[in-house]
Amino acid sequence: MFLALWVGGLVVALVLIGLFVFGLRRRLIQRSGGTFDCSLRWNVPEEPDISGKGWVYGVARYSEDRIDWFRVFSYAPRPRRVLERSSIEVVARRLPEGEEELALLSDAVVLGCLHRETRLELAMSEDALTGFLAWLEAAPPGQRVNVA
Repeated sequence: MFLALWVGGLVVALVLIGLFVFGLRRRLIQRSGGTFDCSLRWNVPEEPDISGKGWVYGVARYSEDRIDWFRVFSYAPRPRRVLERSSIEVVARRLPEGEEELALLSDAVVLGCLHRETRLELAMSEDALTGFLAWLEAAPPGQRVNVA
């Protein structure tokens, strides 16, 4: 009986520590400011896929001339993807369709992009999209920026 209570208490403590670390990590990511919720789908086929598969929920952070993208459900301290402003080309903008509506946040807008010849999609709120497009267009003189 004592062993069962001890093991049960240990499991509860580990779950609480895990949740605390998730929260702490997100707080550290957001500490420097310039963050927004952003789902990402990497290596997207040419034709639209509205099945909702491949979307990963994350947090993006503006960092000089790049965006650092972090998975929400991860303990990694480093970004999963880094998108350089000079390498991002916006090719499409659309609303979520089909099962995508269930996979993404309710107010999301999907932005189709190319980053170094890799097709990707970013889903973010309308407000975050406005900021993202303004950030793209605010590139220093001499850098090419492609916004559709």
